[in-house]
Amino acid sequence: MNVVYISPEVAPFAKTGGLADIAGAIPKSLHKLGVDIIVFMPLYGTVMERNISLSKTDIQFHVKIGNEIKTGCVYKCLLPNSKVPIFFIGNDQYFMRKGLYNYPGTTNDYEDNSQRFIFFAKGVLEVINTLHCCPDIIHCNDWQTGLVPVYVRTMSSGSECFKRTKLIMTIHNLAYQGIFWHWDMKLTGLDWGLFNWRQLEFYGRLNFLKSGIVFSDIITTVSQTYAKEIQTHEYGEGLDGVLRERAKDLYGIINGIDYTIWNPETDKFICANYGKKNLKGKHLCKKALQKKCKLPEKDVPVIGMITRLTDQKGLDLIVDKFHEIMNKNLQFVLLGTGEMRYQELFRAYTRIFSEKVAVNLAFEEHLAHEIEAGLDIFLMPSRYEPCGLNQLYSLKYGTVPIVRHTGGLADTVVGVGQDCNINGNMNGFSFKEYNSNVLLATIEKALNLYHNKALWKKLMENGMKQDWSQEKSAREYKMIYEKVLSDK
Repeated sequence: MNVVYISPEVAPFAKTGGLADIAGAIPKSLHKLGVDIIVFMPLYGTVMERNISLSKTDIQFHVKIGNEIKTGCVYKCLLPNSKVPIFFIGNDQYFMRKGLYNYPGTTNDYEDNSQRFIFFAKGVLEVINTLHCCPDIIHCNDWQTGLVPVYVRTMSSGSECFKRTKLIMTIHNLAYQGIFWHWDMKLTGLDWGLFNWRQLEFYGRLNFLKSGIVFSDIITTVSQTYAKEIQTHEYGEGLDGVLRERAKDLYGIINGIDYTIWNPETDKFICANYGKKNLKGKHLCKKALQKKCKLPEKDVPVIGMITRLTDQKGLDLIVDKFHEIMNKNLQFVLLGTGEMRYQELFRAYTRIFSEKVAVNLAFEEHLAHEIEAGLDIFLMPSRYEPCGLNQLYSLKYGTVPIVRHTGGLADTVVGVGQDCNINGNMNGFSFKEYNSNVLLATIEKALNLYHNKALWKKLMENGMKQDWSQEKSAREYKMIYEKVLSDK
């Protein structure tokens, strides 16, 4: 089985979110399962700055963007700790920048994003042709790759290389669709006949993600619940009708995590390693986190977040009840960046509640590990969450999650019932209604159970023994590959 895996970002080379982690891990696990797989991503300036040992290939290609001919080059290396080749599509005009999709430090997208990812889509197909790898499957990820299936089914439909190729599109977050003005159709080189409401057009504009959904054989997304949610008006972001039409081809697969990186038994970033059979190290990590955050080292529940500071992550609920939460006997730790209004609020909280609140408005990989290991409770009350990774990290680290019952959070966190008995797969706390009063009540419920050490330990152990590994996800993707190849 030959698979080409295409992603706009791949860890550790370039990352803005969880997609990069998945794209850096799943291909390695698929390779271990016997899949012959290669990966493609753009050659961003940030890749070159990482001082990674890349080799420039002798492949050069030319593609037409509108009326202009653009030239690309190709670099290559292996995904770390694997034999999986990754090819980087290079063009200095489009990719040699500080940011991946937007100006650094802002939410302003690059004005030429449509050109950049038209070039990327065409470039990948040119390189596949040059390599003569003739994939059984091309697996695309998110809007930046959305035109690849269109080109395969139209402009490349006569190519022997793609004659038997099946196409898979994975939606990591439906909120980001790659929507551009209709005149960008000229840049694609595609027939204007495709610009209609059933194919590429979206309320008078060009929609890259819709294009990928319509032209792919299979659509996947990153949890079973999210696969159902995006077929509704509430979560469908305007594409719910398209997705309902493709419902029989739509599958949810939970993102796995890399236990070689996120595992308290081996984690190199934490002060003491531990596991479910010996939790002594967990207590040491908590003390170390309190010390690092300049919080009093006492036995109170430490609750925290590692998050983007946006409404999507439930920050509006937390801010609404923050003073009441701080009236409880607890400490709060936050790591993340995001909207300026939230950054200013949490800076103010560190002054108002200096003995209880520690905030780091940045992203530091080592500190993320220290926080996961040192917290008692992880807070994730998202408005929507396609999959979520931090609740999975938390479960592995014996940090009990409080989540809203949506998307991947609903598929991975089994909430403690009203009677607070811990049995079966119960591994955290969950609430359904997007309401700050309900969030506060759920936090209070968790704090009450925290003081029953025997039940709390059982809750921790339930989460720590579960398997949310990338290997499990890879096996499900392989089953999808086999299914689509067997379909006539």
